[in-house]
Amino acid sequence: MIKRALPLFAAAALAACSQEPAKETSGPEQSPPPVTEPAPAAPAPAADAGEQGGTDQWKTVATAEDQDRIARLPAAWEAALAEADQDHGAEIDALSLLAVPDGALPGNLQPGPGRYRCRTIKIGAKGEGALDYVAYPWFTCTVELTPGGDLILTKTGGSQRTRGLLYPDPANDRRLIYIGAQAWGTAETTWPAYGQNPERDQVGVFERVGIERWRLVLPWPKQEAKLELLDLRK
Repeated sequence: MIKRALPLFAAAALAACSQEPAKETSGPEQSPPPVTEPAPAAPAPAADAGEQGGTDQWKTVATAEDQDRIARLPAAWEAALAEADQDHGAEIDALSLLAVPDGALPGNLQPGPGRYRCRTIKIGAKGEGALDYVAYPWFTCTVELTPGGDLILTKTGGSQRTRGLLYPDPANDRRLIYIGAQAWGTAETTWPAYGQNPERDQVGVFERVGIERWRLVLPWPKQEAKLELLDLRK
């Protein structure tokens, strides 16, 4: 395993892949232009409660199983990098802070509302037949701050489309907690709510890793990988 050393909310409520999602074209990318495409219609939030109940306490929303995923984040990093380093060490090194477990930077945790470029990187194989490293193309993501205070991250393009809320983490001021779910394929035009379909649920940590650059780290996702990264850039 290649050892990597670190070259490392707001008070309001900030309100996530079976083999099928591998439809996205895989392969490391050379900073292509963002894909422009119409975004699927987002689910309408409840009038007063927000999309996930209007709370700023992420543990009141996340299941015990998903809370355990967050607690085991360091183990996910270790297992994923150890496996992928064998054949993809150079590619992982090229990701710089994006793939450094302790790479989170202080301050500016909340990206401003708007459109972003984003790509998914999966590290470590979930099981037999899965690849231990996949870098997908660039797509479009959005960040929305609702009038009720929900901070919503959405990946609007590709066959794996993520949508969820970002919460403060009282235990760590260098990260937010993400709780959301995925839509799959082109036939689905809305996202399931967190808890509606457990196989689609996602939890992770959201961190800043550069100027106008953030990452969403999903430990122990339910499909394909040991660790999943969403690279988000303005």
